[in-house]
Amino acid sequence: MARLAQTAGLSDIQQEILSTVREFVDKEILPNVHDLEAADSYPEQIVAGMAEMGLFGLTISEEYGGLGESLLTYALVVEQIARGWMSISGVINTHFIVAYLLAQHGTEEQKQRLLPKMATGEVRGAFSMSEPDVGSDVAGIKTRATVVEGADGVEFRLDGQKMWLTNGARSRVVATLVKDELGAESVYRNMTTFLIEKEAGFGETRPGLTIPGKLDKMGYKGVETTEMILDGCSVAASDVLGGPEQRGRGFYQMMDGIEVGRVNVAARGCGISIRAFELAVDYAQQRKAFGRPIAEHQAIAFKLAEMATKVEAAHLMMVNAARLKDAGQRNDVEAGMAKLLASEYCAEVTQEAFRIHGGYGYSKEYEIERLMREAPFLLIGEGTSEIQKTIISRGLLKEYRA
Repeated sequence: MARLAQTAGLSDIQQEILSTVREFVDKEILPNVHDLEAADSYPEQIVAGMAEMGLFGLTISEEYGGLGESLLTYALVVEQIARGWMSISGVINTHFIVAYLLAQHGTEEQKQRLLPKMATGEVRGAFSMSEPDVGSDVAGIKTRATVVEGADGVEFRLDGQKMWLTNGARSRVVATLVKDELGAESVYRNMTTFLIEKEAGFGETRPGLTIPGKLDKMGYKGVETTEMILDGCSVAASDVLGGPEQRGRGFYQMMDGIEVGRVNVAARGCGISIRAFELAVDYAQQRKAFGRPIAEHQAIAFKLAEMATKVEAAHLMMVNAARLKDAGQRNDVEAGMAKLLASEYCAEVTQEAFRIHGGYGYSKEYEIERLMREAPFLLIGEGTSEIQKTIISRGLLKEYRA
């Protein structure tokens, strides 16, 4: 077993899960990723294999048909999957966030109705905050919920346009943040999260809800990223996450979900970094220059040393953030730190691996070329590095108030 990115104190069950996932990555993902990524093809068989292993229900309570595992277990699984192909981790990430939101904030009826089907992967989740003109500035969202009188009482009409939905087409439930008409003093208390159920696919998948098509991206291929257009989409009061009494709590619910999402993105960064290092250290021992392997030249050996140190540091920070959340403690600063460090180090480690490969790194025949296109996504996913620094500094100033 490799020395880097090992995690102390894991249970036998956790080690067995990770061993199974690692074997799955080596046998099912890595041999197929080149062709699937080049064709931008959805990895149907790989996703089916993940469902069979129970990964869609990894953190869902056993009461609702899941495995009931911790955030740490999930993050370590994501790290392994991203080591194979980051897009695969994207298939389960937004699903995981929606399942987490349901478990933490949903009504019992919502949990009973959705979580058992989510645990098997029959129902997959998508997560929607961003809009065409709004990314990190969540206060600026324009999609609105208007109260209307329906046949069964109060209903809501949703109108607006959402952006960057991973699993947008294949999902059957979308946790969606919208502006609500509550008249609260704070803009953040005028936001509500709705659980919008729909059919899988493109086009109008529910009256008033359209998934136009797949967005073309530089990397992060295979998994679909879409828009969502809401034009008079009617939803019931019971579709509010947590029930009607939770209107106005949407922003705080979504931030709770983003917190665990940042641990996930940190884990993805760790996974890509591990793979980039594996490729670099292997190539450096095979490629010869001036009569000996380039790994024996100090210039390359020092690069490998720095890369390995960054892999280890990012992994440890990711594990710490996950364990804090599992212990019921607040981890906004630690999750922000882990996401910041892991994503920035991922970009640096990947680029160093690219340099070690020399001209071959620019060829699509070599895996490092794909990693070079995937790593930049992590610098912006779940909040840019600048947003992480804002979160970290605000948290520190509260703790170290003069």
